[in-house]
Amino acid sequence: MTEPRSALVLGATGLVGHRIVEELLLDPTYKHIRLFVRRPTGWSDPRVEEVILSDMSDLPDSPALFLADDLFIAFGTTIKKAGHEDAFRKIDLEIPLAFARHAREAGTDHCLLVSSVGADARSKIFYSRIKGELEDGLEEIDFESLQIFRPSFLMGDRQEFRLGEWIGIGISRLLSRIKDDLFGIYSPMPVPMLARAMVIAARMELDGHLIYHYREIKNLSRQKL
Repeated sequence: MTEPRSALVLGATGLVGHRIVEELLLDPTYKHIRLFVRRPTGWSDPRVEEVILSDMSDLPDSPALFLADDLFIAFGTTIKKAGHEDAFRKIDLEIPLAFARHAREAGTDHCLLVSSVGADARSKIFYSRIKGELEDGLEEIDFESLQIFRPSFLMGDRQEFRLGEWIGIGISRLLSRIKDDLFGIYSPMPVPMLARAMVIAARMELDGHLIYHYREIKNLSRQKL
């Protein structure tokens, strides 16, 4: 008999985070799913618990809230939406790291992160540098399992319109009719594929520091447990 699992999700109202919750609910192994959100999400499943935080940087002093088998981090914004680089750094780096530290101190062993292709703390590109700093920071927290997913363009229904991403996805879709991974690690990533791969990876309980790009994510998403 499979042991029941629990999950924490940071970023459950976003494009990827919402889909992660859907995938967790499709998996009967997950008996408890705790979401840290700024507003109610509307999930009515009894397995879902919402922790409403008006300020995501002001975390409650309650270790029990941060204890689970798996921590999923799909939290972030864009520089345009954040308004300036300092705000982006706070949302995409400082808040996720703070959550991860709380989770690890509470006893959570596994962390799964939605990062980005090109993430590198030494990058001259600000966005890629922040993503790389987040990856490095999570590695220092020393989870038993840190699994990092580096998608390129994400294909899904966003609430906000991103012109550059829309153009890139459109061109890639045309060319991908030749081969679905024509662009290698830069191939457009369907959000359901990414979310499913993350939940499958969590169930596999692989130790160490693992990084997945397009082909690895696609292969993971096709596995059955």
